[in-house]
Amino acid sequence: METNVKNPRVLRVAGITTAAILAVGTLASCSSESGGGSEERSDVLNITLANHVWTDAIKESLPEFEEQSGITVNLTQLGEDQLSDQYNVKLNAGTDEIDVMMYRPLQEGKLFAQNNWIADITDQVTSAEDWNWDDFQEGPVGATTFDDAVVGVPIITEREVLYYRTDLLEAAGLEVPTTLEELEEAAAKIASENPGVAGFVARTAASAAVTQFSSFLYSEGGAWIDEDGNANLDTDAAKEAYELYGTLIREHGPENVSTDMSWPEAMAIFTQGNAAFYTEADSLYKNATDPASSTISDRVGFAQFPAGAEGSHPYNVPSWALGIAAESENSENAWEFIQWATSQEKMLEIQQAGVPGSRISVWEDPSATEDYPADLVEAINASFEGGVGFDRPQVISVAEAREIVGLPIVVSITGGDVDGAIEDAQAQFQEFLDDEE
Repeated sequence: METNVKNPRVLRVAGITTAAILAVGTLASCSSESGGGSEERSDVLNITLANHVWTDAIKESLPEFEEQSGITVNLTQLGEDQLSDQYNVKLNAGTDEIDVMMYRPLQEGKLFAQNNWIADITDQVTSAEDWNWDDFQEGPVGATTFDDAVVGVPIITEREVLYYRTDLLEAAGLEVPTTLEELEEAAAKIASENPGVAGFVARTAASAAVTQFSSFLYSEGGAWIDEDGNANLDTDAAKEAYELYGTLIREHGPENVSTDMSWPEAMAIFTQGNAAFYTEADSLYKNATDPASSTISDRVGFAQFPAGAEGSHPYNVPSWALGIAAESENSENAWEFIQWATSQEKMLEIQQAGVPGSRISVWEDPSATEDYPADLVEAINASFEGGVGFDRPQVISVAEAREIVGLPIVVSITGGDVDGAIEDAQAQFQEFLDDEE
């Protein structure tokens, strides 16, 4: 598990009424001064969001927020690449033109926090009692916390779960695997009894496989980086994870499997009935259960990620979060918007529209999960405890790091010298970390 990020200790203080919040927000925004000037700042909130279904849902409710708060929202909506470019330019320049920012904790979180581009909102989240910070899942909270400082509120989440063919397990007389050892045994048995059907499939490309491999790594007791911030790829736990992931695909996977598969290719093998087990993000489940895209839509089951030597520790990550720009002069109103957008009521409403939220209580509400397969909901809820907030190394240059730590995965799949590949990756990753420091 990631050890260089800690979850905050949640404190409880007296609640604040909505009227008091509105009053404080209004007074603060009217009395704030910009730069070195003395002009009063109007109640206009500059919000930058990504093109996403979450954004589409929240946009429909903005008139409700404006009427409730008396704040006028100035919304900027951009594609992911445009969003990153704008943040890199404007935040680096110290702009005060961004108040609320939608960002990707796993891709940009460390950069933003390290450069002090995103505000510390620890006091806000821990003192808003009625809003209930305790209700947010531990893994995503860990990903939006840096050096004990909360810098974002997770809004959209996903986890790795086990997809499987119910008919193949029944025919083989097998129970759903609950451990990685059982998974390998079941994959071998089904593959031997069903010519042309692989026992297991998953992503195989070096970078693409890293996220799904991470759950194997964590469950075996490994981590990308140790407590001192050093590369941690050459431990026994990491070696076991690399060996197991490669063996599952090499020995029990599709014949002549390529080593450049991301999720679309791996999913296609599974949905065309050519594999018994598949480990993948829960957010992609409709690809397997929709009859329009899956020939096995009525024979797909879901289960919690199987336990390794240290238990079941799948990634449970926030793909997006909301934060406040450090240079914002409208932080009180920005926090009011975040509270509203991530309230239990609003998150329930948005999850009912198909966006998986980060509140535990929402996942426990039947009205929020009625469109999900029941066993998938069970697997998701079981993943909250023990879930890890990162599915890749927590670094600034994420893409480069993924290529480095993903190389032993490919070597393992192809039956090469895994120990040698791990040794090389360890050295490269340590050099990479030293350079980032």
